[in-house]
Amino acid sequence: MLIGYARVSTNDQSLQLQLDALKKAGCKRIFTDKLSGAHKNRPGLDETLSHLRAEDTLVVWKLDRLGRTVKGLVDLVAQLDAEKINFRSLTDGIDTTTAAGRFFFHVMASLAQMERELTQERTKAGLASARKLGRIGGRKRTMTDSKIKSAKKLLATGMPPREVARDLGISVPTLYRWIPAAASAD
Repeated sequence: MLIGYARVSTNDQSLQLQLDALKKAGCKRIFTDKLSGAHKNRPGLDETLSHLRAEDTLVVWKLDRLGRTVKGLVDLVAQLDAEKINFRSLTDGIDTTTAAGRFFFHVMASLAQMERELTQERTKAGLASARKLGRIGGRKRTMTDSKIKSAKKLLATGMPPREVARDLGISVPTLYRWIPAAASAD
């Protein structure tokens, strides 16, 4: 059975073009969403996937209606393939019931994997370069050297750690982390 899925990003956009194309393609059931593809929770897509059975074909008007990233698309099609469900994209000319369609998706999967690996390599090289220049990653320290000195002076006068933390604009656990002796003063 052909099951269709259509999506537009906003409520003021029309699904009609996609619905007409899916009906013309022979879809017996069509599910829809009117929300951005960035949303992880898409009820229409979830319902579509729950209705698909082995030997069914998921049909979309265009690939970008199904997912926003190549990795997301490849993962979804791999999941469908594992469940013996076919996939067709009408305007992109992709049909996994054919050898050429399956080949295209394998090429896409390889490209997605290569993209992930290149991103990891670039990230590691950038971090190594920054380390050589003396930079470290992460958030800026909330406890500067002057705050540590001020905290020690205030604690030495007998001020409670909670008040010291409040005066310095830090949390009590942060104060204890940088001045462990403050924990015993509480």
